[in-house]
Amino acid sequence: MTGLLIGYARVSTAEQDLATQQAALTQLGVVPENLYVDHGLTGTNRERPGLGKALAAVRSGDTLVVTKLDRLARSLPDARDIADELSKKGVALSLGGSVYDPNDPVGRLLFNVLGMVAEFEADLIRARTKEGMAIAKAKGKLKGKQPKLSATQRKHLLSIASQGEHTQSELAELFSVSRTTIYRELKRSSSNPRT
Repeated sequence: MTGLLIGYARVSTAEQDLATQQAALTQLGVVPENLYVDHGLTGTNRERPGLGKALAAVRSGDTLVVTKLDRLARSLPDARDIADELSKKGVALSLGGSVYDPNDPVGRLLFNVLGMVAEFEADLIRARTKEGMAIAKAKGKLKGKQPKLSATQRKHLLSIASQGEHTQSELAELFSVSRTTIYRELKRSSSNPRT
């Protein structure tokens, strides 16, 4: 297909860097002004502003370029929706340099197979994460969120609160925590008065 090359890059977390994908897209012929990015958004989230702009920018005869399918979609339904949108517009998809035309039966088949692989990979990542968290919990290394107040601060808070001279907002300001934390501590002490 002829036409413009429109690039799309995505990373899931704010700590990750887009430079590798951007360099790869440039090598594939995408010019910087035709490159759209999403930073800190997962592939399972369909509401991605960069993806929306990239899909809005492509016209009939253009090619949407991504380095890998998992940068574009993490589920088969999402991959199919994107393929349908590209197909309706007459836009091809380039995955790391291999071009697939969603209007071509073989291209559509390959796109669906790649979508299933991306979804399978996402499922494996979720399973490994759950397994890792279970192991960490069993070893006592996953204890959950730590309390905002130390035992000494909590004792002091309960002492001041029992005098009834301060509102929860004032107590929150005094202890540099949220009102929710104060509420939670006071509720905990009333349900368990020995702590």
